Amino acid sequence: MARGQSDPLRRVAIASQAAGFITIIALETWLGDAARPWQGVTLGLMLAAAALLALARRYRRNRRLREAPLDDE
Repeated sequence: MARGQSDPLRRVAIASQAAGFITIIALETWLGDAARPWQGVTLGLMLAAAALLALARRYRRNRRLREAPLDDE
């Protein structure tokens, strides 16, 4: 990917991870030690979002490669 091009999936990934970390810190602030299970749930959601976004990026890349014209001929 050339510089200057924006990747919407990358922006979504960064935003989701930032929101997750903010949520984990906020839960600790508001709930104290009672926040532990909810922080685990938040971390699990962050990991699931990262995995789904990685799969989406791989799917897009493979589709773009499949649709690209062959230069061998």
